[in-house]
Amino acid sequence: MENNMENQNYQPVSVGQWLVTLLLMIIPIVNIILLFVWAFGSNAPVSKSNWAKATLIWLAIVIALNIVFMVMFGAALSSM
Repeated sequence: MENNMENQNYQPVSVGQWLVTLLLMIIPIVNIILLFVWAFGSNAPVSKSNWAKATLIWLAIVIALNIVFMVMFGAALSSM
């Protein structure tokens, strides 16, 4: 049973599945939860899991850069 599930995780993700995935990524809050489920769950296909991990890394980078820019902008504003 586990071998069948492991083989299923290596099957390609169809275009229809990607369309549903991208549609779900539009929904606020749900998108973050699903990214974590797909990235760290054992039932997601490997390609979707890797995509979710890469998306979470980019999200962390964007949040960190936003914080840095807000601090710099706040410091520049407060010095005026």
